[in-house]
Amino acid sequence: MSARAECARIAAGQGFWGDWLEAPVLQVEAGPIDYLVMDYLAEVTMSILQKQRNRDASQGYARDFVPLIGRILGTCIDRGIRVIANAGGVNPLSCRDAVFDVAAAAGLAGRARVGVITGDDLLERIDELLAAGIELRNMETGEPLESVRGRIRSANAYIGAAPIIEALKDGADVVIAGRTTDTALTYAPMMFEHGWAPDDWDKLAAGVVAGHINECGAQATGGNTGVDWRAIDYSEIGYPIIESFADGEFVVTKHDKLGGRVTVATVAEQLLYEMGDPSEYITPDCVADFRTIQLEQEAPDRVRVHGVRGSSATDQLKVSVSYLAGYKALGRMAYSWPDALEKARAADRTIRGRIERMDLRFDEIHTEYFGAGACHGPLAGPLGDDLPEVELRIGVKHSNDRAAVERFTREIAGLILAGPPTATGFGGGRPRVQEMVAYWPALIPKFQVQTRVEVEVVP
Repeated sequence: MSARAECARIAAGQGFWGDWLEAPVLQVEAGPIDYLVMDYLAEVTMSILQKQRNRDASQGYARDFVPLIGRILGTCIDRGIRVIANAGGVNPLSCRDAVFDVAAAAGLAGRARVGVITGDDLLERIDELLAAGIELRNMETGEPLESVRGRIRSANAYIGAAPIIEALKDGADVVIAGRTTDTALTYAPMMFEHGWAPDDWDKLAAGVVAGHINECGAQATGGNTGVDWRAIDYSEIGYPIIESFADGEFVVTKHDKLGGRVTVATVAEQLLYEMGDPSEYITPDCVADFRTIQLEQEAPDRVRVHGVRGSSATDQLKVSVSYLAGYKALGRMAYSWPDALEKARAADRTIRGRIERMDLRFDEIHTEYFGAGACHGPLAGPLGDDLPEVELRIGVKHSNDRAAVERFTREIAGLILAGPPTATGFGGGRPRVQEMVAYWPALIPKFQVQTRVEVEVVP
């Protein structure tokens, strides 16, 4: 157990790759914290990173992380703040090497220790696993992975707290992981700080709840809230901080100097995010029962969380597989008053008619009219006839015919002169054909995934 005080402050710095770049800097500079945790990975992110690595073997990690570490690591070392991130993506070792470079440039050679966790990437082991009878069946459809074997782009197991704790025990100031479960970034330091046993299910479940609150950044402090959002200062919003205690209770708060808001409502909104069965929130280390969570407004911007119950972990890990599911393209054109919606509908008929004339076949053609209730669908109710402007968005997809999708992209520009009047908004050029990547969730026995932890001083 660490010699740190009973309360451990674990601050969220990123909720996804692309989140606000200043958030982790403010977390470090605006008040006391013990840990800065940053979640960069979503399911689709893994496939994007794998494509980058295929083009360049030195890539495949969240590149934003490296210059950020260059900015904050000196301060973190001076203040005893430890950084934990899954920024390693599908190439944690290259991410580690890049962090070495910026840390050395910041004068931290010989001072900072960087840990890296590998072993979650299963892409090169797919054939081995299938040959061993591990079918990696789709959790939703039951289909065996063999059915999409030739189209797989990435495959990563969601690992838990153990390797993160090992890196912390080895003195890592920065811990770089690949596909950890999002919540482990927060509950691993809670386990480490408080010396929780790996079978103390209620405390681990409390850590999982804390991690779920932290994992999406400012969504727990008023970002994206539907409750009194006008009163929130978003320009310098504070991200959440978990104040964790040894008995499993914790407080969700933020730095006083920053904007945002921490209330029972904002915390509850985040707890409901991506929620399936609330009685079984399954992680690699325990199963948390979200029905037992108790929230209490302890003080302004302080929500106390207690009463969480958990149960034993399963003997399997979840695997996130991505695979090529075809091609798509999305075109858009805006039409202005008068008769904006009528013009947009005429443009849609025009494109569909030309597609039919060329005998192009697609798995799906989808049209939306933005400004005319497309976001709300039938709930938008009756529309007036005098809308000032409407944007037509029309997209196609095909499971294997890239050429047909490419041909579709050439039909949008023709609307400018050979379609309804007042067309505008085509300045970006014709649409780009994109690969469609689909998600394949599966399970694997835990013993099949062996992680490795390396901690080294910055050379």
